[in-house]
Amino acid sequence: MDWALVAKALCLVLVIEGIPLFLAPRRMREAAMTLARMSDNALRVTGLVAMLVGAGLLALL
Repeated sequence: MDWALVAKALCLVLVIEGIPLFLAPRRMREAAMTLARMSDNALRVTGLVAMLVGAGLLALL
């Protein structure tokens, strides 16, 4: 396994996650409050769907 590639991927994740915080902090705060109000099951399903979509896209690429 190429650990440098893993480190680069994690750095890219940080950049991508930082973009909305930088560009729209108020909307991100609202989104976080919406997430806080969601049930545990809804959050689990949302997380599962996100993981499956991400894994599927990785497989396609």
